[in-house]
Amino acid sequence: MPPRWPRKPDRRDPDYRRLDDRMNFAVHVGIFGLCNSGLWFFRTLQYAEWSWAYWVTGIWGLVLVTHAVYIFAIADYSPSPAQDKSMD
Repeated sequence: MPPRWPRKPDRRDPDYRRLDDRMNFAVHVGIFGLCNSGLWFFRTLQYAEWSWAYWVTGIWGLVLVTHAVYIFAIADYSPSPAQDKSMD
């Protein structure tokens, strides 16, 4: 069941933006897991020599780690002074 938001969703709301970014990251992790498990499953099943599978997994994994670093360490979700006045 998706999380319930107690007020009207607004991308300018820092709490909503944080939740939205984290849910987008969770979707990104899910798609990564789905695609890569399928890729490696069929690679193993067919005894294929897909050297590009390493590159796909590695580059996508690097993008996923970069996304996580941005979401959990770099992103600033504090409201700006202009937003504080408009939220009142």
